[in-house]
Amino acid sequence: MKVNENKIYNPEIECMDRKDILDIQSQRLKETVAHVYKNVPMYRQRMDEAGVKPEDIKSVDDLHLLPFTNKTDLRDEFPYGLLAVDKSEIVRIQGSSGTTGKPIVSGYTQNDVDVWTEMVARSLTAAGAGKDDIVQVTYGYGLFTGGLGAHQGASAVGAMVIPMSSGNTQRQLMMMHDLGATMLCCTPSYAIFLGESLKELGYDPKEFKLKSGCFGAEPWTEEMREKLEGLFDINAYNIYGLTEIAGPGVAFECPSKCGMHVNEDHVIAEIVDPKTGEVLPYGETGELVFTTITKTGMPMIRYRTHDICTLDATPCSCGRTHVRMSRITGRTDDMLIIRGVNVFPSQIEEVLLRISGVSPHYMLVVDRVNSTDRLEVQVELTDEIFSDKVSDIEKIQNAITEQIKSVVGIAAKVKLVPPKTIPRSEGKAKRIIDNRDLTK
Repeated sequence: MKVNENKIYNPEIECMDRKDILDIQSQRLKETVAHVYKNVPMYRQRMDEAGVKPEDIKSVDDLHLLPFTNKTDLRDEFPYGLLAVDKSEIVRIQGSSGTTGKPIVSGYTQNDVDVWTEMVARSLTAAGAGKDDIVQVTYGYGLFTGGLGAHQGASAVGAMVIPMSSGNTQRQLMMMHDLGATMLCCTPSYAIFLGESLKELGYDPKEFKLKSGCFGAEPWTEEMREKLEGLFDINAYNIYGLTEIAGPGVAFECPSKCGMHVNEDHVIAEIVDPKTGEVLPYGETGELVFTTITKTGMPMIRYRTHDICTLDATPCSCGRTHVRMSRITGRTDDMLIIRGVNVFPSQIEEVLLRISGVSPHYMLVVDRVNSTDRLEVQVELTDEIFSDKVSDIEKIQNAITEQIKSVVGIAAKVKLVPPKTIPRSEGKAKRIIDNRDLTK
């Protein structure tokens, strides 16, 4: 494997003394809280109901006094209800899949784009990128933050960017080979698919110049890292982000590969008990919560990510002092991340309710086959349709498949099953069987 030297994009900030980091966070938190209280009705109402005023927040130690924000708030306030500035100051809208088929959107001012760019630049630099590198961006471009985020970060470090976007494997490999890409940015599952397709398309892996890759947008394991590094002879790095906070670059791995450094001068990370909301100490497993402290367009106060992980503030051998988050090991809600796309059971239910011949009883089965996530949707037929001819049943199956692709954005295998064969529950229906092991 190629050796990656420990390059740091902004050593003054990334290696700052912990006390100085906390001082910066405290000052920026106070400014952000005052900003949202003045300009965002929802936050003002929530704080008033909790009996908290901006002047009560004097440091990061007071963060726990503030109410949480949830993904449902973004849906309820869609599209502009959470903006903290006039729409004329918003230069970019980014989004991700929402529970009802509508995207969760976030408005970015130029300041927010610049902050995000710096965070991604730090991430790519930690993965080895510099002005002599050629970065192939295979994340999707558009509302999804992956493509544009990686692109602007690579440009900031002075690298040449190949904005391939997703899909078209043969063309991806041709450009990677002929243009001499040295870094790959995409989902880990697609990177493995590219690696496995090399020899099938007649390439010799030794002819490629890749030295590293930044992989994110879906949960992946150490086993996948080993496979990726073996396929391409590269260093594979984890990168984390979410549209509501800033897209990719919120946290990133360094050459030590012992957790992802959170960009703490821009976001504050907490771990809370998923049930009680109580703040947990470093090292304990719980739900990850973020507060943005430099975002001006649509700041997020104590945003519950529903991702399960731990935080570690012990010194890192790379010299960076920002706290590290572990890889994500699960979720506290029923959202699935499949091939970089957010999938909610409610979206599937919405599709099924529009199609005659099937019942509202269904099961989502997720597996990881050859490092690629596969979604199977098991749907019960009604008694009337079950006895119909095969051609009619195939039409229903095709209709469900097309609608799921249209609403959710990914292809799923649809399996129609006899009536009353999907298990019933007296309590909350169990809709998901996730056979992936995300803990390794």
